[in-house]
Amino acid sequence: MKLVALGGAGAMGAAAVRKAFALSVFQDIVVADRDHAAAAELAHGLGVHAQPVDVTDAAALHALLADADLVMNTVGPYYRFGPSVLRAAIDTRTHYVDICDDWEPTLSLLDLDTAARAAGVTAIIGMGASPGVSNLLAALGAEELDTVHDICTAWPVDPPGAGVLTDADAELSRADGQPSAAVVHWMQQLSGTVAVVRSGHVTHEPPLRPVPLRLPGGRTGTAYTVGHPEPVTLHRTLRPSGDVVTAMVLRRGTAAYLDVLRTDIDRGRIDVDTAARRLATPGGWTALRSAGRTHRFDSPGALPPFFAALTGTRGGQRHRVLARLTPAGFPPGMAEATGVPLALGAAQIATGLATRPGVYPPDAVIDRDAFFAGLAAHLGIGLAECVAVDSY
Repeated sequence: MKLVALGGAGAMGAAAVRKAFALSVFQDIVVADRDHAAAAELAHGLGVHAQPVDVTDAAALHALLADADLVMNTVGPYYRFGPSVLRAAIDTRTHYVDICDDWEPTLSLLDLDTAARAAGVTAIIGMGASPGVSNLLAALGAEELDTVHDICTAWPVDPPGAGVLTDADAELSRADGQPSAAVVHWMQQLSGTVAVVRSGHVTHEPPLRPVPLRLPGGRTGTAYTVGHPEPVTLHRTLRPSGDVVTAMVLRRGTAAYLDVLRTDIDRGRIDVDTAARRLATPGGWTALRSAGRTHRFDSPGALPPFFAALTGTRGGQRHRVLARLTPAGFPPGMAEATGVPLALGAAQIATGLATRPGVYPPDAVIDRDAFFAGLAAHLGIGLAECVAVDSY
């Protein structure tokens, strides 16, 4: 099978390419990127091919995909490029997988389901850490319940003892010192309104709302909402009757700093790019203003860093379920945490484990046992586990 890695020279794309190469399930890999020099360097080191491509050139994109069996798309932002790349994949009958983490284009991608089915194309969207692993953890937890009520998927922002944002996370900034695309995306998903599910219905509300949690094992704490695809996708696949949110596990000072940036964006004082720069290099007046807001936010307490928490019923009794990775979850680094799941998802298409035509979130089509086994083997972490409490 021939794999084309669009955006394969970027941080997350390169991590996915390296892992896809290591899996040895693809006969040919093409690193396709607008930055041909970076693509060629990566390809040369692996002994694969490189090709320059600009995804805004429709003819060039169609020509590239027409000769491929599967495309792994890491070109963002997805609200600009996701739907057009998937349409090109459908037009050329090329299977597709991406790491889309914007809820708005997720809906546009899902709208292409009928066209993908007609073309015999399997498209898996949001196959990263969150969304991706988070969806699969939620589905794992749902198996412990007869009916699902609430779902919260959560991911960590800052480790205990760090500053507002740790300078060790180099992925906040590009090599030229500008904020990364991921940070710009983050600011967009922390401003305006975001999609969540309340009482079984998709609605829109401002982000950074508190999510008090009481988890199995006596873990308690508060996380804060952020715009993400999981609410709209899990609403379709697991059909919960209550609330579905994606939340950040972060310290009070970090929450206050993000709240200042969110407020300034919403009031038109700054745009998301300026907010991203202030997030990538925290301090100054923003930090001083945030100090006065810290008291508004609650502590994350003993919440684990990355998990899915569900409530529902089993045998007529109310249950809580915690699904997480053991023993410690993901290693540091957004690129590996996102790129490795993407490569594992691509490999499931290549090997026939996930080959249902249509457009799907991961939990609707990925072989969960095989995926978590692969994640444990290739990231050096434990398997997923569920801890259930009988009543609450």
